[in-house]
Amino acid sequence: MLNTCSPTGSPLWVDLLNPSEDEIARVQSEWRVRIPSRSQLEEIESSSRLSIDDGWIHLNMPILAHEGEEAPTALGFVLSKSVLITVRFTHIYGFDIAMARFKRDGEAKSSVEIFASLIEGMTDYVADSLEAISAKLNAESRRVFRNYGTQRQHNIARSNRVLKQILVSVGVAGEKLSEIREGLLALERIIPYSLDKGKEWIAADIVERLKTALQDVQSLGDFEIHLSNKVQFLLDAVLGFINTEQNDIFKVLTIVSVVGIPPTFFASMWGMNFHHMPELLWPDGYWLALGVIAVSTVLPVAWFKWRGWW
Repeated sequence: MLNTCSPTGSPLWVDLLNPSEDEIARVQSEWRVRIPSRSQLEEIESSSRLSIDDGWIHLNMPILAHEGEEAPTALGFVLSKSVLITVRFTHIYGFDIAMARFKRDGEAKSSVEIFASLIEGMTDYVADSLEAISAKLNAESRRVFRNYGTQRQHNIARSNRVLKQILVSVGVAGEKLSEIREGLLALERIIPYSLDKGKEWIAADIVERLKTALQDVQSLGDFEIHLSNKVQFLLDAVLGFINTEQNDIFKVLTIVSVVGIPPTFFASMWGMNFHHMPELLWPDGYWLALGVIAVSTVLPVAWFKWRGWW
């Protein structure tokens, strides 16, 4: 539990990280406030995520924590004019960004200033994550269209492995974007709600900071939509290449089977063990049979080439 104090010595921020029952009970008793449990923070109804209780603004949201997390983690804000209480269960990069600002610029002067700094920190981290995903998708796009798409792949097994790797990479990026989208939607809700419910005691400069953060969140939402569309496009393109590779395999097998039918027919006919066969008495029958078999092989191949099927 971290306390950030004001110049007068009273706590402005109480950060509950994986709080025990004793810590929760202590905070609830000292500030006479309800601290939500983890299950309550994970509820998805708007009425559960945004509420006001006896002057305390309750804001719950999912947030992208760090690379090791398999899914967005639950985060809760309990905000009043005098103190901010945060409830979290893992390391959140946005909090580190805000704490670094406090160390650089000095201690905060109010609870809402801390709240605004945390919102800005989380927004900055989401922006960095989107930039990283954008760079990754650009690299995969070049890999697909410039490297793979412009070169004839002779090793089909290797090219399929490459396409599968790209498919997995793009799919992981799409999953990360989905997680980011949850956090952006939550930020778009909690910022206007806090501005509305705290309009009587939120200072003008903090209002401007929160409005700027909201604009940043909305622009990031637009960028996330662009990246999601790009993910879908790349997935479709990679699947198209995979289907093309499979079609090429079936085309080769079809051509080979068709080309093999005429020579198989002649070889089978002249390989029958009947006693009376006119061709057996021909002086040049062997070489004639070989020539017919060769021509019957070449003609279908030439036909496929002429039609542009191969």
